[in-house]
Amino acid sequence: MSYRSRRSRSRSRSRSRDRDRRRDRDDWGSRGGWGSGGGGRPSLKGRQPGERLRKPRWDLTKLTPFEKNFYQPTPTVLNRSPYEVEKYRTDKEITLRGRNIPNPIQYFSDYNFPDYVMAEIRRQGYEQPTPIQGQGWPISLQGRDFVGIAQTGSGKTLGYILPAIVHINHQPYLERGDGPIALILAPTRELAQQILTVAQDYGASSKIRSTCVFGGAPKGPQIRDLERGVEICIATPGRLIDFLEAGKTNLRRTTYLVLDEADRMLDMGFEPQIRKIVDQIRPDRQTLMWSATWPKEVRNLAEDFLKDYIQLNVGSLSLAANHNILQIVDVCQEIEKDTKLRQLLEEIMAEKESKIIVFAETKRKVDDLTRRMRREGWPAMCIHGDKSQQERDWVLSEFRSGRAPILVATDVAARGLEALIER
Repeated sequence: MSYRSRRSRSRSRSRSRDRDRRRDRDDWGSRGGWGSGGGGRPSLKGRQPGERLRKPRWDLTKLTPFEKNFYQPTPTVLNRSPYEVEKYRTDKEITLRGRNIPNPIQYFSDYNFPDYVMAEIRRQGYEQPTPIQGQGWPISLQGRDFVGIAQTGSGKTLGYILPAIVHINHQPYLERGDGPIALILAPTRELAQQILTVAQDYGASSKIRSTCVFGGAPKGPQIRDLERGVEICIATPGRLIDFLEAGKTNLRRTTYLVLDEADRMLDMGFEPQIRKIVDQIRPDRQTLMWSATWPKEVRNLAEDFLKDYIQLNVGSLSLAANHNILQIVDVCQEIEKDTKLRQLLEEIMAEKESKIIVFAETKRKVDDLTRRMRREGWPAMCIHGDKSQQERDWVLSEFRSGRAPILVATDVAARGLEALIER
């Protein structure tokens, strides 16, 4: 064979490979991008989150109207004197910004909550609403947008789940192909699963279906839940973007939106995904944003997503330690850490039914610490982002039950600790 014919054949094979590669790219695009279940995934380098999603052109005159104001204050709430209302807010360190702010619900008897809600509240043993609930519920039940700023453990999850359930029960039933009515975005799968537990507890009596959508777990069961229809979807932004791009769900019926731990979602770089998701939701929705802090980035997000909103703050606007917890800071050299940790373990584990959470900066450090503790006989287990969801669930279950009372973790467990310890 001559050199020329070999070179010609080589160019022909090269052109054929180029066509195949172009066809592969076209096939990938037609199969729905990130959410696709078929074949290998091409490189996502240079891709923008949700770039396949197009913002709908919302025409409010053609959208089906929906009801979002269900608040009927009782005479007890209406007749409270301004002095009594102000004293409650001062005692609970509640500060407010906005117009036409309703009086707080100081006791469960102050408002005619539906029977299906009160039954679960009694079962859970709650005596009175927390400050974020007492002032937040009247605002939410009016259908108002608002920002709630409060420390972890303030009861904010029930603060938005209860109004969500009331909201859903006043909407038409889902039809085939409908997406969720309430969407709750959370930064981590652990928090999303904690929220799901509360949603299931309070939604079960009125047959409200909930699901949890997050990365690091098989897509199949999550897709099946969405296709069967759920009123409440709790999601991390990345996995939800996958499903929206693949057409596995939609947000056309979503009228109640919650952004939980908004400050942390921004810290984790989720702002582009959040904006893409919110674009898919009708603009006359009700939006609630929850955050532990109030930095400029969160304020900007609130200004973009919320309309005529009320800002509700419990405690300080700055990130501060929880004053209900004794906090001891021991500044030491790197070489002293192992000895001091060993002393702490001995002191704390000598007490009955003690639990310890040790935070480390990196996954490698978490693994190293756990191995060393176990070699020395301590019942330690660990979680971090490289662990499978099944393993993380099992470790958290062992920790909650007390069978493994020492948990070593990266910041995946940094918030929602009260749920990790008490559930």
